[in-house]
Amino acid sequence: MSTTLPLFWHLSSASKKERLDASVKLVGTLEQFQSQFQPKNAPAATSGSDDEGDEDEEEEGASKSDGLDLLNAQDVSYSIRRLVRGLASPRESSRLGFAVALTELLSRIETVTCSQIVTLIVDGTKTGGSMTGQEERDVLFARLFGLTAVIQSGLLVRTGSLTTSASSAAHASTLSSYEETIKQLIALGENKSWLRESAWWTIILAVDALKESEVTWKKDAVDVTLHQLFEENKDWSPEKVALALKLQALHPDHNWRKCFAPSFKNPDLLHGSNLQNLARILKESAVDEENGKDVPKASTGNWKPQLHFVWDIILEQLLPGPNSTQSARGSFQEFFRMVVDASAERKYWGFQVFQKALPRVTQDSMPMLFTKNFMRTWINHLSHQDRYLHKIARQAATDVHAFVQSNPQLGFALILQLTGVNGSQQFDRLTRTKTVENILTSMDAEGIKNYISYLLGQVNVPAGQPTYVGYPSYLVESKHHDLLRREDVRAINTRRSWIIEQFGALIRSGAIPKSDEWVQSILDWLVVHGLFVVKKKSEKSPFLVLHSIPNPVFSDDLRQSCRSRLLSCIGDLNTQATVIKSGEKSLKVPAVASNGEFWIARVLQSLQNLELDSKHVSLQNPLEEHDSALCTKAHELATRLRTVTDERQEAAKGAELLLMATVLQQYCTDGEDEGDTEALEACIDGATRMFPQAKKSKKARKSAVAETDDVVPEPVDIFVDTIIGFLEKSTAYLRTVGNQVFALLSGTVQESTIDLIVTQLERRDPAELLEDEDEEMDDAEEDDEEDDADSEEENEESDAGSEEDEDSNDEEEDVELRNKIEEALRVNGIEAATGDSDEEEEYMDDDQMMAIDEQLVAVFKNRANEKKTGKGVDAQREATHFKNRVLDLVDTFVKKQPSSGLVIRLIPPLIELIAGTGQDERQLSDKAKGILRSRIAKSKEIPTSVDVESTLKVITDLHTRARKVHSSDMLATLSQCSLYLSKVLVHLDSENSLVQIYQQSLADFITRKNSALNTNFFQDFIRRCPASAWSLRHDLLDLSGRSVNVYRQCQVYQLLDTLIGQLPAMRDTPSTAVIEFMTLLRKTLLEVATDACDEKNTLTAAQLKEVFKLALVATRQTQRVDRASASKVWQPDSWHSLAGRLGASNRFKNSPGLKKMCEQIVRLLKSADTSKLPTKADASPVATKRKADDIVETEDGATVTKKTKRKKVKTDKS
Repeated sequence: MSTTLPLFWHLSSASKKERLDASVKLVGTLEQFQSQFQPKNAPAATSGSDDEGDEDEEEEGASKSDGLDLLNAQDVSYSIRRLVRGLASPRESSRLGFAVALTELLSRIETVTCSQIVTLIVDGTKTGGSMTGQEERDVLFARLFGLTAVIQSGLLVRTGSLTTSASSAAHASTLSSYEETIKQLIALGENKSWLRESAWWTIILAVDALKESEVTWKKDAVDVTLHQLFEENKDWSPEKVALALKLQALHPDHNWRKCFAPSFKNPDLLHGSNLQNLARILKESAVDEENGKDVPKASTGNWKPQLHFVWDIILEQLLPGPNSTQSARGSFQEFFRMVVDASAERKYWGFQVFQKALPRVTQDSMPMLFTKNFMRTWINHLSHQDRYLHKIARQAATDVHAFVQSNPQLGFALILQLTGVNGSQQFDRLTRTKTVENILTSMDAEGIKNYISYLLGQVNVPAGQPTYVGYPSYLVESKHHDLLRREDVRAINTRRSWIIEQFGALIRSGAIPKSDEWVQSILDWLVVHGLFVVKKKSEKSPFLVLHSIPNPVFSDDLRQSCRSRLLSCIGDLNTQATVIKSGEKSLKVPAVASNGEFWIARVLQSLQNLELDSKHVSLQNPLEEHDSALCTKAHELATRLRTVTDERQEAAKGAELLLMATVLQQYCTDGEDEGDTEALEACIDGATRMFPQAKKSKKARKSAVAETDDVVPEPVDIFVDTIIGFLEKSTAYLRTVGNQVFALLSGTVQESTIDLIVTQLERRDPAELLEDEDEEMDDAEEDDEEDDADSEEENEESDAGSEEDEDSNDEEEDVELRNKIEEALRVNGIEAATGDSDEEEEYMDDDQMMAIDEQLVAVFKNRANEKKTGKGVDAQREATHFKNRVLDLVDTFVKKQPSSGLVIRLIPPLIELIAGTGQDERQLSDKAKGILRSRIAKSKEIPTSVDVESTLKVITDLHTRARKVHSSDMLATLSQCSLYLSKVLVHLDSENSLVQIYQQSLADFITRKNSALNTNFFQDFIRRCPASAWSLRHDLLDLSGRSVNVYRQCQVYQLLDTLIGQLPAMRDTPSTAVIEFMTLLRKTLLEVATDACDEKNTLTAAQLKEVFKLALVATRQTQRVDRASASKVWQPDSWHSLAGRLGASNRFKNSPGLKKMCEQIVRLLKSADTSKLPTKADASPVATKRKADDIVETEDGATVTKKTKRKKVKTDKS
């Protein structure tokens, strides 16, 4: 036992892994002891036989009464008793650990009987009157866990026998031990209601074990079980229902009517006649309900949120599941309806039953689950977070989504339930979730088609039925006939509006798998109901929508909604890419179907086919003759553009898309917007000139030559101007089409095009915008007045009354203005006329008029300013949104054409835009900044064919602005742009001009105190263009002596440090130039340090330390370039002498670190002469040098050298 005692401690650990490891070690050790044990023959059987065990146990001592020592090793018998006692321990997780170990041990050893262990458990877990409540609970749990261990180990129904003596043998398990186990479990459940569920679950384990066993007394054990459960125990509980259903499935031939009587009339517990009583039992009602007195129910404990295990057994029989072989019993729909109760506790259980039943349902059984009460409860608790059951309702929605992901073929059936009779078509809106949308994204293509067919079937009232279906006949025949019809038509229109929204959602979602078939069917449906009037149905038509006539007809609002949704669907499709296979390659192309054809082209083709079918449909708003001719010409031109196959094919596609988008917009307007016609004419003109026909007549050539005499805008400028006009409008369709077209036309953009775009980004005063709007309105009013002058004269008399009404209405609307005027009159002692008095009016004289004149002027002026201010704010907001859309064009161009020289022309206006925006236009500024920093500055490609002079002018302007700007963020943006232009100039062999610009900026930074430049501006240039920056080395040395202050001088030394650190990257730099510069640098640094010692400058110890760091870096780089010349260049004697001057200096004598740095330079130079230093090709120079950062300054200003820390290496003492 001395070897097993330590193993028991870890059985109580809170860690599951530690408990399992301890159990494995304990059982393994006990198996070894048992295999080495040699049992001794006993004169008689002890405790093994159920018949003679009692007499033998009385003769044994107290420690030997259980008979375990007869056939088991001492450690084994002790461990069994210890494990049984440990089940009642309240320490941590000891009950779990001891139960697992006991179960595993009983399953491994064959030298104990069931009777022995059950007796040991029962005797060791007796309750007493002196026990506290906690102690009693621990003992009862110990008995439950012990009996469960007996069952799960297989000891309860183990076959075979144990030899206890030469003349007797004991069976491992007997009928009496089985009966005793069942009795103890039933008593345990009756004693404490909170233990009943666990106790009866253990009984089910025993029944399952008995079914799988091969014991000779199996039939008798079944009879004993039925007797104990149904004859001696007449109370019903959910646990008893579960066990009854289990036994019925295992023994279907038994006489169950006798067992269930009189509580249940039918032997099938799930029969419809038993549901009412069964529901009362499962609800665990504490009081008898109506007609429920004949069903005795067991006492119930407190309600708990966990669902009872009986539901797993019930669902297994009511909803076997798609992969089950057994057939369903009873009606789950009826059963589920009776379980959902009004109490919140029962509703919580209802959600749990729903979660358990959902994975089992099929398409046919799904309606049984989504009952009216459940859907109402689910929607109510899902809609608000403060609802009591909101969390479980959200979990149910998550389970629905997961269910559809694993069963996409059932997604359509689920949507029918959520949006059907018991649910709501606005399920997502009411619940504020995306449940239906998520289901749609998880459905397969077949499910999407079925859903679309379902939506189309909901559009019309079935043929032969009146529109007021669903109302009682006596109401339909009454005088309220028209009212019912109007209400029903309103409901139909609401449903149709929802269907239109669903169609839009299907196309808008990029996660839903698209197929040309169902997308085209939606677009055709929107075209027909948005643009046409169905006169006659055509069952042979390729358009499914024409197979029936709308009943009732679509209202004007619905037609307008169809047109708007059609355009928005096209806009959504333009942003979604389709995989197009071209040979072995696959490309993602936006705005096209799977065959590469534009979706707009397919819509217009359908529109043309419908126009030809005048027998069945007709346009709701036919185009005028001029507009129709333009559309026809645009169609022909678009067809010709599809034949372009050379390098202009992409631009031809852009022109085609723009033409077709403008034509579709023309159809979808009501003919009141003349701008669309002008845009269409411009697009046709631009496309014709950009893509002329291959063959021209002589007359056409002459006319073309004649046109060149006049200034005609470029075709691409016409296209871009049209796109900008699209961006000014608030429709998403026009914006997406405009961006897509510009992406295709980006390869043909010219300088004039960029100027056109840049003009839109210029900042304008809101007052100017208002003036432009007012002028446009005035022009429009003048045109209207001229056109309608004659008609006004003819109808002057007839319109007089209406004008008076309009004037009176205007007066009534402006109540606030009237009140202010009356207040001004009242202040001057004049009452406003009310119209109620018949007395003679009192007229004001000139003095009174002059007295109120100023106040009236102030009233009207404030009123005008309020209107003007409101208009100004709206105009400024619209201008900001418009510029944001124009920036999308700029971003598209830079992305598509990074090597175009026109990219450089975009930099100045973007800089101006960033500098000129205010706080209310922060989004606009950030977007422009992102284009400059991320899109342009980080571009891997640079323009190759650009004008050097214009590029130099741009970078010069950038540096001029950088010297004056006082914003670190703006300066960083200017620096990024300058680096981009620097790469361009270096590529164009204009490095000298670039260096001159940086020389000027460097001089401004060093010599002017108020310069806005910083070291990062130049450090970025040094790191990105080290070869060009090397030309600034002499300027840095010269300007360091003319710096505006010491701080700026130290910044110059930082730049020199950065520049010298880049020497390894400049492999083509001649060594003579490096040696020459290092010599000048040594003279400058020694001179600065000497002046500091002589107090000729104001360098501090910390600043002088930076100077010496630069000297160390430069010394090492000199050795790397030319080892032999290092000492000659840096003259170690000069540094040794400087170290002496530092020690004698009053300013630096307390900073010994500076002296040590000088001595370090000396040692470094002398070591180059006496030992082999790393060459330029050596890979590890670290061993011969010390970092300058290893020298730090102490609190008193002194500098010391860091001691190198060495890692301690542990040695193996063994």
